[in-house]
Amino acid sequence: MKIRVSDLISRKERSKKIDYKFQMPKFEFEGDIITPISDCEVVGVIKSDKDILIMEAKVTVTLEMICSRCLDTFIYPIDIDIEERFTNNNELQSEEVIIVLDDVLDITEIVENNIISTLPIKRLCKDDCKGLCQECGANLNKESCSCIKGDVDIRFDVLKSLFNNKEV
Repeated sequence: MKIRVSDLISRKERSKKIDYKFQMPKFEFEGDIITPISDCEVVGVIKSDKDILIMEAKVTVTLEMICSRCLDTFIYPIDIDIEERFTNNNELQSEEVIIVLDDVLDITEIVENNIISTLPIKRLCKDDCKGLCQECGANLNKESCSCIKGDVDIRFDVLKSLFNNKEV
C-alpha cells in the first residue's frame, strides 16, 4: 500500500485509515524458507503530527515454518501491534523516525520487516518437541526407536573406545 506523505501533512484531517491485505512472498530467515499461508492483513491508522507521520496498526498473518528440532513443518500465527514514525524532513533525523526520501511511502516493506523481527530465533513446533534421534533419524514425537542412548559427550568418545579394548 502506497501513501503520499505530502497529502497527509498538508491536509486538515491529517489521518488516514488503513485496511490493507496483501500476499507476502516466501522469504528466507536464518537459513530456513518461511511460507506465508494466509494474506497479511494490516488494520490501523496513519496520523500526522506536524512533519511526522505516525502509523499504528495491527498485523495478522499465518506462517508455515520448519521446526528446528524435528524438521517438520508447523503453523505459526502472527498477531502483532506496530507503531512506526516517518518524515520527509531531513532535519528531523533520529533513530525513532524513518526518513522517506520521496513523497510516497510503501508500508508493505515496513510491515514485512516488523513480522520478520518478531520471529523466534529457535522455531519449535511445540515447547516439548523431542526432535530427531541422533542415531537413526526417527522423529521422536511420532515414533520411538530402539537405538542405545548413552549420554556420552562426543569429545570423550575416543576415551570410551580405549576402555572397550582393554585386555583382561
